[in-house]
Amino acid sequence: MLADQISQLASELERHHLLFRPHYWISDEWFTPDGVPGVAVPFYLVHPRLAKLELRQMLEVEGGTPEWGMRILRHEAGHAIENAYRLRRRRRRQQLFGKSSEPYPDYYTPRPYSKSSVLHLDLWYAQSHPDEDFAETFAVWLTPGSMWQERYAGWPALKKLEYLDGVMRELAGVPPPVTSEQRVDPLPEISKTLREHYRAKRERYGLSHPDFYDRDLRRLFSDAPECAAGQPAAKFLARIRRDVRREVANWTGAYQYTIDQVLEAMIDRCRELNLRLAAPAEQAKLDFTVLLTVQTMNFLHSGRHRVAL
Repeated sequence: MLADQISQLASELERHHLLFRPHYWISDEWFTPDGVPGVAVPFYLVHPRLAKLELRQMLEVEGGTPEWGMRILRHEAGHAIENAYRLRRRRRRQQLFGKSSEPYPDYYTPRPYSKSSVLHLDLWYAQSHPDEDFAETFAVWLTPGSMWQERYAGWPALKKLEYLDGVMRELAGVPPPVTSEQRVDPLPEISKTLREHYRAKRERYGLSHPDFYDRDLRRLFSDAPECAAGQPAAKFLARIRRDVRREVANWTGAYQYTIDQVLEAMIDRCRELNLRLAAPAEQAKLDFTVLLTVQTMNFLHSGRHRVAL
């Protein structure tokens, strides 16, 4: 699957007469190191058993579908081509996107209503750092059929896209000055175990202190005597957990693992409050999905949500 996607990316670059092609190696996650015109791809995408392990541990496989994988590859290609042509040194690039020397945060706070950056990867990723803003802008520009001129008309982000379009036209047919095939953290040099890897990854994308809402839970479920014969809310939520988690992730763009931490705590709270269903199961599922979606979006929009890079 990765080979097909890498071939597609090469075709998209060729369509714009760009001579640059990233080199690739296997590591523990997706990334493009500073100054390296290449892309590291995660180990779990090179074998179905490893993809299943990633799914069990993190509840989703980042880049695990052709469409998702292409979105990430285009983004990483944006970093790689910037390294290949040393574009971050250009003054206009720095004026539009910011300087690469800005400290890279461990977490960032999205501003969902901002129109200063494009929307490509989930969670307003372009807002996390000037280099990510450039890579996201490149990915939108490169995506076939993105219609970026129309989609971003009237947005401040359009200036960035127009600038990038001009730069890529300038680079058409020009060999890249940086051709190093350096590999950072290639798989054979990584000594940590899978247990250590996933423990650290779950800690990074989990929620240390999520907010919970007893009042909202009591609106959907009840501890009144007349509902004593109803199904326990904790048991009900455990049964619908996977479906609801996936649906809310699709609507909000939040990581499934993060949402699952909220779900787990809500299930525990329902058990502590001895809440039971007070409505038919289908209606309760719909109402709870709406509740979780609204609360997730409120959390994202409030500025209290920090996204791990």
